[in-house]
Amino acid sequence: MKKKAKGTYGYINYEKKKRILLTIVLFAIPIMIYVTGYLQTGTRKNLFTFVAIMGCLPASKCAVGMIMICLQKPMKAELYELFRTHIKDLTALYETTVSSEQKNFPLPCIVICGQNVICYSEDTKIDKEFVQQHIKKILQGNGYRSNVKIFTEQKPFLRRVDELYANREELEASAPFKPDERYPDAARDELVKSVILCICI
Repeated sequence: MKKKAKGTYGYINYEKKKRILLTIVLFAIPIMIYVTGYLQTGTRKNLFTFVAIMGCLPASKCAVGMIMICLQKPMKAELYELFRTHIKDLTALYETTVSSEQKNFPLPCIVICGQNVICYSEDTKIDKEFVQQHIKKILQGNGYRSNVKIFTEQKPFLRRVDELYANREELEASAPFKPDERYPDAARDELVKSVILCICI
């Protein structure tokens, strides 16, 4: 099972398999401890039972993460290929779900170019204004002023991607940017990408 980083195509399916396997293993360990204790003592009232119960806590926490990722919808291969042909070498995120205190918002694709952050959502009823302001606020709080736009239709989204690609050098050069001392070699778009990833599940 090849590892997939958050924000790359295939991440959701990879995480589903990984978290399901990890959850099974974490629950199997306390079950084995409990059974061992019961077989050795002939009763469940022993130290093994206590250890097994405590062992269920990290397993339960892992199960919550597993359920969260299993609720996410992976991006269709044909959609990824279509978007990739337009995005080319622009900075992009795939299969992301932006989290907020109110709700989680699946965004199959986010493209970053200069001060522009454009997102595609398959949910036509998504609260565009809220998500736009949420991402904008997080980026601004980290020192990156950005114009955030949500699209729910493919053609307008891809048209905007093409515009960004055609003007990428000018847009990237005009975006105010102070290099981060911790990541001196990282470009602005990459740092914006890392901030957005921090609010994705």
